[in-house]
Amino acid sequence: MNFNNENVEMIFISYEEELDKAVKHYEGELNNVRAGRANPHILDKILVDYYGAPTPIQHMANISVPEARQLAIAPWDIGQVKNISKAILASDIGITPTDDGKVIRLNFPMLTEERRRDLVKNTKKLVEETKVICRNARRDAIEDLKKMKKDSEITEDEMATYEKEIQKILDNISAKIDKLMAEKEKEIMQV
Repeated sequence: MNFNNENVEMIFISYEEELDKAVKHYEGELNNVRAGRANPHILDKILVDYYGAPTPIQHMANISVPEARQLAIAPWDIGQVKNISKAILASDIGITPTDDGKVIRLNFPMLTEERRRDLVKNTKKLVEETKVICRNARRDAIEDLKKMKKDSEITEDEMATYEKEIQKILDNISAKIDKLMAEKEKEIMQV
């Protein structure tokens, strides 16, 4: 879109950045949803006490997926196997680690139908939270434009055009969020 006003352009740039940030956060949260298959991203938020410093597991071990429902964690420092196991147990991922002294294994159980439905329901809550953030960004952008109109920096016609453009951007982002949700729901419900 061609902007005649630098301030309007900044409003649109800020608006799109807010939407992108919300979608990236949503994608990250979706990656953390356990869908019955092994997903290394489930370990992203777990920190291990590594010689006094909280360290992400992926910074201290190789993580692989030897089977569809199993993660294998091979620490570079074998002395950290117990610390990593303890951190996984203390987390809320709901999987008990097993180790042979060198490699930690996480076996993901098959999800029950009821658990799958709960996961889909929780994922839909994430969708709504993300859409609320996006709608709030839209509201803020429109408020900024209204202030500019009040100060006679833009005309009534420009205001209407910009509002339509803001809504169009939001509609595209909402469609992207819905598509991501549909893909995750399909992944969760697969048996």
